[in-house]
Amino acid sequence: MIERGGYLPGLSVDEVEWQALYFDGVGSKFEIQVPLLSEDQVRTLTTSVRNAARTKLKAMPVAQIIEIIDCAINRLLDRNDPYRKKCEEILPLVTGYDAEMIRLGLTGYLKTFRKPELQKFLVEDFANPTILDDFQPVPKGGYARAYGPDLLTHIWSGNVPGLPIWSMISGLLVKAGNIGKVPSAEPLFAGWFAEAIAAVAPEISDCFAVVWWKGGNTRLESILLEGSEAVLAYGGNDALKSMRDRTPITTRFLAYGHKVGFGMISKDALDIQKGKLNAHKAAYDVMRYDQHGCYSPHVFFVERGGKVSPREFAEYLAHELDVFESKYPRRSLSDGDLNNIAAWRNEEEIKSFDDPAGGLIGSAGKSWSVAFVDHTERLSPSSLNRTIKVVAVDALAEVVPLIAPYKTTLQTVGISASPDQLFNLSNSLALSGVTRVSALGCMTKPEAGWHHDGRFNLLDLVTLTEIEQSAIDGADTLATFVD
Repeated sequence: MIERGGYLPGLSVDEVEWQALYFDGVGSKFEIQVPLLSEDQVRTLTTSVRNAARTKLKAMPVAQIIEIIDCAINRLLDRNDPYRKKCEEILPLVTGYDAEMIRLGLTGYLKTFRKPELQKFLVEDFANPTILDDFQPVPKGGYARAYGPDLLTHIWSGNVPGLPIWSMISGLLVKAGNIGKVPSAEPLFAGWFAEAIAAVAPEISDCFAVVWWKGGNTRLESILLEGSEAVLAYGGNDALKSMRDRTPITTRFLAYGHKVGFGMISKDALDIQKGKLNAHKAAYDVMRYDQHGCYSPHVFFVERGGKVSPREFAEYLAHELDVFESKYPRRSLSDGDLNNIAAWRNEEEIKSFDDPAGGLIGSAGKSWSVAFVDHTERLSPSSLNRTIKVVAVDALAEVVPLIAPYKTTLQTVGISASPDQLFNLSNSLALSGVTRVSALGCMTKPEAGWHHDGRFNLLDLVTLTEIEQSAIDGADTLATFVD
């Protein structure tokens, strides 16, 4: 089976050189052909997308853009639609994730971008969303209008299916021309989404593009960076710094690096019934896409004093991960990933020599690993792929100094606690760098309009043009009705 990735308006298949990427399918190699563009083709694409967005997308009411996105999303939600069938058939082969996990995960994720949810995106950032369509009155006096960039570049990373469309949809909502560079690990979904948009709204089919090149090709990347008014980049800190250094100082550069999440479980949430339910929810957050999301947990801090002890919670968690393994098997891992897990388990086993009540739960042959720590230990990243640590604490307030070293990389915390404790903890966590607090079981499912890393989805992308009251007053003196 061969599938082509990317979306290149204005370029025919014969004009483009194609690079084959191979993935291990079921019993055979699966081939994806991705576009290998020349420098001139990248320049041509940036110019054409920019010009098309200026003449077509920017003239379109934002309400109409929402309708277009909603139609495309409904196609991707329809299990009888050809694009949805491709997703369910091919993405498991490309990513290695369980087919049922992808099916359910895509449905839940895509529902975030239906019309009502897109309206939430707008009102989260704009009190009056029609400021994207025309000059609107502002509280200080005068009028303002918000303009998205003529060309917004997206540098995507990772292999969690569907993640690129969050930023692409944000770009469309502010009427930007969009060019996204897909990662080699999952080079298909963004292109399918672009094709779905073009199918329901051919009039804007040349306002966006999806490209690929091998990581490290700084020349092609620099051409795109230099031609953009704004850049959204995802990846490791070193790669992001390199991109930022090559981006013109006049270009807005928004970077999203790797993040670490964790969970907190209060003693009030640890009776027999609630303890097992919370362990199930915690295991779901660990299992979903094998912790490869920026919002995934690496550690659960569990408060002593409940009817279920932290050790018992760790055992419940291990049981739930075992159950999830039979329903949503972990994907096959590379030798490097397996070595990382073995090293992590070995380190936790060595630590247990000084912690008789702690140690690893379950055998090394399992597809998951749970380590229990019965003494105070600060936050540390796991080796991903369903490896998780449970740390016992006397009080959840003790967690705050334990996470201090990771202030710049913190993002999501899943909490099960009483209302008073939730708000008190959230205040301290916010001061420590946490930008999102969710319930257990929801860590990997951000709400529509979620402010990624505490930033605005749309407001960070636009530039405001203001008509000050003085200009209006001056214009009034020249009106035809003036005596």
